[in-house]
Amino acid sequence: MEKNRRALLAAAGGILLAPGVDAQTPAWPTRAVKLIVPFTPGGSNDVLGRIVGQKLSEYWGQPVLVENRPGVGGNLGASLVAKAPADGYTLLVAPGNLLTINPFLYEKDKVGYDPVKDLAPISFMGVAPIVLAVNPKVPAQNVRELITLAGAKAGAVNYASAGVGTPQHLSAELFASMAGVRLTHVPYKGAVPAITDLVGGQVQMMFGIINSLLPHIRNGAVRALGVGGRQSLAALPGVPPVADTLPGFLTDSWTGLMAPAGTPREVIAKVGQGIARALGEPDVREKLTAQGIEPTANSAAEFAAIIGTETLRWAKVIKETGARAE
Repeated sequence: MEKNRRALLAAAGGILLAPGVDAQTPAWPTRAVKLIVPFTPGGSNDVLGRIVGQKLSEYWGQPVLVENRPGVGGNLGASLVAKAPADGYTLLVAPGNLLTINPFLYEKDKVGYDPVKDLAPISFMGVAPIVLAVNPKVPAQNVRELITLAGAKAGAVNYASAGVGTPQHLSAELFASMAGVRLTHVPYKGAVPAITDLVGGQVQMMFGIINSLLPHIRNGAVRALGVGGRQSLAALPGVPPVADTLPGFLTDSWTGLMAPAGTPREVIAKVGQGIARALGEPDVREKLTAQGIEPTANSAAEFAAIIGTETLRWAKVIKETGARAE
């Protein structure tokens, strides 16, 4: 499953539309396009939306506006797009948890949308590695020592997350399950307050997206113990994968762009073409990689396939850990 997912991701930068798409594309857009970011400003989704949106605006000659609509673990923003007219003028900057985790984590009335029936994939936008970090006062210098510490007394080690159902939350639950320990979850309304309390020592550990944690790791305010991918990161030399200690552990945070179901295929193709073009621009790639985000585009069909495999993977984790949204 993971091999297939990575193979699809490898289709990133050089995606071209089939001949004739431009000729078939209607005169769209003729007015402003809105990108709904379902979280507060400053996170990787917001960064992606603003950087890519600026390029799309240049290509199309129309404003591309980012609107932050946080709430209910991202469900509020996703629900707004799912119910919007299927005309391509309201799109969703969608982190993976909205499409593959929340439908299993929340009660149906708290979700407000069906990611398969109500939303249509357009393209991947980027992948942000997840990092395991601890407050420097935690007496653990590596993943093995952290597991030993957590195993000494059930629930004694607490961890922050950006909210219930976020990749940070489920990454920690996966870690605890694979390590055979019990951790205490302390959810926050976003990554910024979670990291603030990690730095302050109110919480001991956190799985966080690299662009949010990297400045604090570099200045010594937190200590990185491991990364969620299969390989070490150039930005964090000497920090090994968590999988070196827990074989099979794998987690990252990815974001794509979605449209309301029923949006014309020609519009989806034009947006996808714009994303691929934007993510191939040197200045865009430089800005995103500086934030720890890997620019990644693909086709609507490839994106849909990834959603399918990731849904199966996280549904299994949620079932096994018993994780539920409060």
